[in-house]
Amino acid sequence: MRLNRGKAVILLAAILSVALTARLGVWQLDRAAQKTALQAALDERRALPPLAMGDLALDAASAADQHHRRITLSGQWQTEATVYLDNRQMQGRPGFYVVTPLLLADGTAVLVQRGWQPRDAADRSRVQPPETPTGLVRVSGRIAPPPGRLYEFEAEAAGPIRQNLDLQAYGREWRLKLRPLSLLQLDAAAPGAAAGPSPRAGADGLWRDWPAPSTGVHKHYGYAFQWFALAALILGLYVWFQIIRPRVRR
Repeated sequence: MRLNRGKAVILLAAILSVALTARLGVWQLDRAAQKTALQAALDERRALPPLAMGDLALDAASAADQHHRRITLSGQWQTEATVYLDNRQMQGRPGFYVVTPLLLADGTAVLVQRGWQPRDAADRSRVQPPETPTGLVRVSGRIAPPPGRLYEFEAEAAGPIRQNLDLQAYGREWRLKLRPLSLLQLDAAAPGAAAGPSPRAGADGLWRDWPAPSTGVHKHYGYAFQWFALAALILGLYVWFQIIRPRVRR
């Protein structure tokens, strides 16, 4: 049976559409496999013994290989350089991430994401400085990239309350040689305490219920299902309107 030009165009369009959507579904499955391998690598890195302080990265390339490793740093808080990153959430509540540089013995500094505090409901520009000990301190945490950036309508602010923080500009502002990473401060577990994050810190009043690192692998499975479903829908519509329905009418 010969196809007229119109039916041939419809058939070609259906074949190309099914092939394209199916290929996109396969691509999403491939992305999911890559993310699964990456998640396994991240989980393995988190389970490694704490990194020695002397091995902490000095350059961005080395820092990326240390993300999510545990470490304990010794240094002095640079309290006057504390910044409050606005519009950050923890447990679904808006507030601030409190970040303070920790000056190390070699003269370099590490930006420490110390925790989260809620916003003042009466005055959003008012913040409560957390208790910060002076002298030499030991801070345990997880190595992480610098704080993530949020969209902002205006130019980057320079006060204690900011939307984002550029690591290099911030280092120049306070004359600090910042390492290209940050530290997510973690609470020290008390002897005999149950494992798992505590929703609230102790003396300084900061929350440290940091979300576990995730590569978002499940969204790729969702996208793959949508593409395969669209391919099946296109194929089903073609079979119904071009093959079954004409035969039923005849």
